[in-house]
Amino acid sequence: MSLGLQAALALFPIALGGVLLIGFRIQAKHAMPAAYVAAVLVAMLAWGMSTSRVVAASIEGLFVTFDLLFIIFGAILLLHTLERSGGVAAIKRSFHGVSDDRRVQIVIVAWLFGSFIEGAAGFGTPAAVAAPLLVALGFPAAASVMLGMMIQSMAVTFGAVGTPVVVGVQNGLGGADFMADLTAAGLTMPEFLRLVTSRVVILHAIAGFLIPTWMIVMTTRFFGANKSWTEGLSILPFTIFGGLAFAIPYVLFGTFLGPEFPSLLGAPVGLAIVVWVARQGWLLPQDTWDFPKRETWDESWVSGIEDELADVPEGRGISAVMAWVPYALLGLILVLTRLVTIPGTDIPVPIRGWLQSVAISWPDILSSGITASTTPLYLPAFVLLVVVGITAVLHRMSGSELVHAFKSSTNVLVGAGIVLVFTVPMVRVYINSDVNGAGIASMPLAMAEWVALNVGQVWPFFAGVTGALGAFIAGSNTVSNLTFAAFQYGVAERLAMSTVFIVSLQAVGAAAGNMVAIHNVVAASATVGLLGKEGDTLRKTILPTIYYLLVIGIVGLIAIHVIGVTDPLMGAP
Repeated sequence: MSLGLQAALALFPIALGGVLLIGFRIQAKHAMPAAYVAAVLVAMLAWGMSTSRVVAASIEGLFVTFDLLFIIFGAILLLHTLERSGGVAAIKRSFHGVSDDRRVQIVIVAWLFGSFIEGAAGFGTPAAVAAPLLVALGFPAAASVMLGMMIQSMAVTFGAVGTPVVVGVQNGLGGADFMADLTAAGLTMPEFLRLVTSRVVILHAIAGFLIPTWMIVMTTRFFGANKSWTEGLSILPFTIFGGLAFAIPYVLFGTFLGPEFPSLLGAPVGLAIVVWVARQGWLLPQDTWDFPKRETWDESWVSGIEDELADVPEGRGISAVMAWVPYALLGLILVLTRLVTIPGTDIPVPIRGWLQSVAISWPDILSSGITASTTPLYLPAFVLLVVVGITAVLHRMSGSELVHAFKSSTNVLVGAGIVLVFTVPMVRVYINSDVNGAGIASMPLAMAEWVALNVGQVWPFFAGVTGALGAFIAGSNTVSNLTFAAFQYGVAERLAMSTVFIVSLQAVGAAAGNMVAIHNVVAASATVGLLGKEGDTLRKTILPTIYYLLVIGIVGLIAIHVIGVTDPLMGAP
């Protein structure tokens, strides 16, 4: 079977899902089962995957599905808890002291607060947390999902305290040949990761500082009364400032501290700066932008949760500070549970180890070599549940109120579960197709190798696209890096290009691909009750994804062929 045919067959299930979702506007609960069946047929008939391995890969996917549904449930439960305690009403009031302008709220809540949650937790958590919070502030559900997906861009490569680099890149590259190259170049793995990090933060900063502007012009275009791309540009100085307020500390932390800190520390630094500037009224236009009147909203914008949150009870007179405490606790606890040592020291932080020690595992499923596992206490969902419990005490909620919030949150999971039960197993079939009867590369690698063979010296432009493809399939920057990092390194070696820079393009492209990752869209939609309209979201978020990939692709070509960037490994024998 030729490489071209391999690539075409591997692409077919993904293309089928995309055409059904975006082209025919078929709901994900119907489109994704069809894509899963297509992936299984291609894997078994063309790749020669055994039935036991396909089943084992699907079971592994169900473990991941549990993790995602647990996170979705925790995020919804926190929102419903705050709704019943009066916290949502207080959060709404808190913005009157900053700005009633929806564009300012996008920069603060979506871009900066969401990026901090990404830095602390990763794995789709920011969309699951920020989207319902935006709805609570008065945003349409569809706008909230779109913005929640766009959060997952610049911050993602260093999400969950640097997991996509520390786990994804490191384990994706850690073969014997690579380690021999490192030794020959006089480098250690941590030094190589620091080199990658220093390139990644620059690439992200160049493309990512305009994402707040993209967020706003897309909101005014798709959800404004005048459907205008340019209506949001009157606040351009503030959106550029908001982008740079995150990007500059992000670059500094990544360059001098390492991959754990750019998003985790850069976002809160930017948040503090931007909130202070907004309170002073600096860089803000004279006009104040808002959505049209609620009764004029298009049916495709809404899910019903907007009406539920429109007149939330004042509860017990919760103060603005007390209403924001749950989200502050969420960020703080997530950080504490993700640290291995106290930053800048070798003093261990044991909480992570304690939580990870509780694991549910199914090793060597059906003798396939595939192991499925979950660490439920380490998931962001467990932290969300802890915060819900603390919130109930702080806000003096009754047991019946908490039970009602629990029941209403559970109802949301059914629709999301139907989609994810097929989407995530499809992903795992793709990734586990590396062991097959045909003796060929896995399905994702077949697509990437075909592109590499046919583009040659233009590869820096497509390195990020390959990373985005991996994230689109897997819904994870980490998994994309695990899948493609070694491939990217090998292509760079064959083409005599900087291996560090090409691997960096992979990591950045994988972050951009998160904006169109199907099961992330499903998860974000579920938190605001918007299941069934995933195609509408993808048609929108493909635009900033294309922008991101174009920018880093052009920068990559300039860096490799004009500036001539190099790295120590290029001198290794």
